[in-house]
Amino acid sequence: MQRVLFRPAKQRLVEFIEIEEPSHGRHFLCVSVAKGKVVQLSIVRCQISQTPLKSGSKKSHTKRSSIQECYRRTEIWSLQDLTLVDGRDADVVRTVTAISCSAKYAFVRALVALSDQHCQRSLNLRNFDWTYIKPTSFYSNRGDCVVLSQICFYAFNLVCLSMCPVPLDA
Repeated sequence: MQRVLFRPAKQRLVEFIEIEEPSHGRHFLCVSVAKGKVVQLSIVRCQISQTPLKSGSKKSHTKRSSIQECYRRTEIWSLQDLTLVDGRDADVVRTVTAISCSAKYAFVRALVALSDQHCQRSLNLRNFDWTYIKPTSFYSNRGDCVVLSQICFYAFNLVCLSMCPVPLDA
């Protein structure tokens, strides 16, 4: 995607996740930075069309050229225009559903960092757990492995607490 879609437009692809969309093909939510430090979000659709080959004819397109032709931006907006990112409720202007929770948090971490760096404002987030987004003094980089290990730690504590005997004072 970087080489085919963003580099020719003088942009650097920072993060992308696969999302669920009603139309056919694979869809990605991408965030990129242009030369003028303008941060853009875009929905990219990838649909490889399979054209039947006629018997006796040479293959006119290689696999590489068909991949280059499959990416198309369907929507573009600026990070400056983004007023709210809601992690749960879908009663907003544009609903985007990530294919996994870890992908959603990875993308929001990138948005928060880019908003702080390029827009000099904090992003308005709702229904997200901030401990998984912003680094703390204990964790310098909140990657997916850190999130998973913290969830396992909490689960282990709950199991230990549930095994503790409860005194039955009557």
